Amino acid sequence: MLRASRGLWKQRPQAISANFTQQPFFTQLIQTKFAHWIDHKTGRLDTAKLEAKWKARWAEIKPKESALSKAPLSAEEIQRIFYVLVMFPYPSGVLHMGHVRVYTISDMLARFHRMNGKTVLHPMGWDAFGLPAENAAIERGIAPHEWTQRNIGIMKEQLSRILADFDWDRELATCDPEYYKWTQHTFLQLFKHNKVYRKEAVVNWDPIDQTVLANEQVDKDGRSWRSGAIVEQRKLKQWFARITDYAQELLDDLETLDWPEHVKSMQANWIGRSEGAEFVFKLDTSTTTSKASPITVFTSRPDTLFGVSYLAIAPDHPLVSTDFLPSSHASHVLDRAQELLNNLSGGSDRAQKTKMGVFTGIYANHPLDPERKIPVYIADYVLSSYGTGAVMGVPAHDMRDYEFCQENAVPVHRPVVESETAESTSPVFVGLGKLRKIPENGEFGGISSKKAGLAIVSAAAAKGLGKRVVNYRLRDWLLSRQRYWGAPVPVIHCSDCGTVPVPESDLPVELPKNIVLSGRGGSPLAQATDWLNCKCPQCHGPAKRDTDTLDTFVDSSWYFLRYTDPRNTSCPFDASRASAAMPVDLYIGGVEHAILHLLYSRFISKFLWKTGAYGLNALNQRSDIAKEVRVAISQRENGGARNGEPFKRLLTQGMVHGLTYKDPASGRFLKPEEVDARGSSPRIIQTGETPHMSFEKMSKSKYNGVDPGDTVSKYGADATRLHMLYLAPPQDVLEWDTVSIVGMQRWINRVGRLVDTACKSVSSEPFACSADDQKKWNKEAKETYRQTHIAIQRVTESLETTFAFNTAIAALIELTNYLSAVKDHKHPVFGWSLMCLVKMLSPMAPSIGEELWEILRNCGYLRGLGYNHVSEGDSVFKHKWPVLDQKALQKLSTTIVVQINGKVRFKLEDVEADLEENAVLQLAKSHSQASKWLFDSQSQPKLILKVIHVPNKLVNFIVSK
Repeated sequence: MLRASRGLWKQRPQAISANFTQQPFFTQLIQTKFAHWIDHKTGRLDTAKLEAKWKARWAEIKPKESALSKAPLSAEEIQRIFYVLVMFPYPSGVLHMGHVRVYTISDMLARFHRMNGKTVLHPMGWDAFGLPAENAAIERGIAPHEWTQRNIGIMKEQLSRILADFDWDRELATCDPEYYKWTQHTFLQLFKHNKVYRKEAVVNWDPIDQTVLANEQVDKDGRSWRSGAIVEQRKLKQWFARITDYAQELLDDLETLDWPEHVKSMQANWIGRSEGAEFVFKLDTSTTTSKASPITVFTSRPDTLFGVSYLAIAPDHPLVSTDFLPSSHASHVLDRAQELLNNLSGGSDRAQKTKMGVFTGIYANHPLDPERKIPVYIADYVLSSYGTGAVMGVPAHDMRDYEFCQENAVPVHRPVVESETAESTSPVFVGLGKLRKIPENGEFGGISSKKAGLAIVSAAAAKGLGKRVVNYRLRDWLLSRQRYWGAPVPVIHCSDCGTVPVPESDLPVELPKNIVLSGRGGSPLAQATDWLNCKCPQCHGPAKRDTDTLDTFVDSSWYFLRYTDPRNTSCPFDASRASAAMPVDLYIGGVEHAILHLLYSRFISKFLWKTGAYGLNALNQRSDIAKEVRVAISQRENGGARNGEPFKRLLTQGMVHGLTYKDPASGRFLKPEEVDARGSSPRIIQTGETPHMSFEKMSKSKYNGVDPGDTVSKYGADATRLHMLYLAPPQDVLEWDTVSIVGMQRWINRVGRLVDTACKSVSSEPFACSADDQKKWNKEAKETYRQTHIAIQRVTESLETTFAFNTAIAALIELTNYLSAVKDHKHPVFGWSLMCLVKMLSPMAPSIGEELWEILRNCGYLRGLGYNHVSEGDSVFKHKWPVLDQKALQKLSTTIVVQINGKVRFKLEDVEADLEENAVLQLAKSHSQASKWLFDSQSQPKLILKVIHVPNKLVNFIVSK
């Protein structure tokens, strides 16, 4: 379907203005002064022309050698690779401020590591399948692929406007058959290794449109978003991946990852390992047929087994059937079960709040006390997809169970566990303690919860009715979607052969063309009879294709591997290329993806690593891989993220909130044009009242959205980027405020003026910084050298380790302020410092950095530093990042406070740093103020009882009074 337009996926962003493509790039608008870019009437920088110049220049510069351009790589090449990856976006066609933030961060860090000698992999692609495009197709009468392609073109242009530099030669889109061919291949590998299976599962069903709905298509009242019908829960056969086979490994390997602790905690909680026991409750055959299977439950509190008051099963549990329910209860129970089931439509949490249920009429026997009959209820908080679909209710020791009993009039069994320290007054005791000495607890009374739990499990195991188990909250991954716009499941169903995988040679199974999407009538693929009907690959008899498409999380669970070899037509990726680049050194994206996307990506990456698709084990089978290359890959593979983990380090950026105005009287959100925001106190234009102001998540309904295009047009991409980086640490919520962005504009202009001023005083003296050279420097030069290295340390640390980007910009502003006060612009240290400032600014503000670098080169200011005049292909990003000299951080001089009997009396200014104590004391005693405090009225020295000296800070004389 997309073959005719596949060139789209390989297009590079076009040059913005034709004005800069008529002549060789190195003669286009080469300026000798930054001031030439500033309108002298308005004082504003012409950012549009400046940015267009450098976008055209970058487009014409010969492309840098791409990482992984050949395979296998040498050990040295592997060691230089730095893979920085930003989560690829859904192509909605609109770039919002959250996008600007995350792409600014990734672009800055990619440029930074490139300047540090790394071969940077910084690709971009599109998470293009999914429900939004299908809905847009229905609403607008346009094919999903056309909608998607158009949006991709728009967003690529928008990314170009913020000066983002991606490896566009690696661009991919998950809806391209050349990509989803390999998504289907990955599914078949899972199928081959018995890691996918098909079973019945509950879906949201619209009875009017006769179609399956996603959770987000069901409103808070359980109604379909389109037809308005009450959504039903139905069972359909669905595909699942056995991610639970990897549960313990996924949990254990979190410790190897350099991820934020809260993200690792979220993943660990989602996996949800708990140790406990399974107990088997045989059913009372007087209340149901003997064919009914016993109820098995898991509990993490086996010590409370004797406190069970009821068993709760899911509304769609196998027992909920006329085959097993007592005839006197069946009709009512089945109706109520369907109501409870429908109450769960759309993933609603209403069931968690209401705790509704119904008695089935069935009783079960207690495992260790067969005379006790336990009533079996259906409860809406029990899910068939979780655990065994049944739980035991212990209301005296679980608040949820207590609330269920109160709601459904279930008798509450008395507490069987009590606190060992204090008597509880609450009707529910949830802590560990000891078993009460009551008849129900029998021989286990008086024993601690922990010991009693073990003993109770052993007793149940002796009867074949219990065992110790480890349970996980994690469920197998539901892969199926009953939609059109997704990768078709590559499976064929044959009446004779059963479920048959599509042969690899027949991939991709492409989506059929000319499908009319209406959102009604079930799966769109089931209606494409020419596509649906096929031959069985095994018996060649009539068969049908699977009409489900794969969850979009499948598409995004391996894209980072495809980036390493995106044009490979014989396999998803070359093992040596993927092994050289993986794991991703730095993964950047929103915290909203902290659970599912990251978890599924970890699962698929581990699966492919284990099955030899990439990694050292895969390369050990190849004779063309040199020993030193294997060593380099082993070091990379074990350098933090191990066992096939895909992402070594994770940076999660916070959301961008906008300034929101609200009418204090009506609570109505106000449009910006309804508020006079001039001055320090905004007013509602119509009423003159002060509006309520807050920063909230940007949305159309709150009128607080900010168009990145408008911001870039008004302030420039460089200032927008700097402002975005400066407002807040990346992990925090950013409160977007365009008022203070002028501060970044002013700083840019100040650096430009500094460069222009410096260019008037070109030094012919070469820069040298050996120890002997530094001895010849004057005091100002020495301090300039020290201040520059302080900035180098702060900026490098911020971009490499702490990600405190606001601190990095603050350090550069401070260095700008210092250099503006330096008097000797001809001294080579000043020139070197200015060069460092421009270099460190460049990753954050690339077009400004490039322009300043070019001006410094053109005026000859950098000649003495070893740089020649501008030449074809030159760029600041081809030059090395400043290297920190730790010795230079030491203070040259200091101020020492002089105290007399603990009180500050005077100060010793400009004292040589690290001066010995005797020398400091001598300076203090010879100071002009010393006679007043260290001598008496007769000019006789006072008796010094004690001296306290804190090097480089203070000296305290304790003298007789």
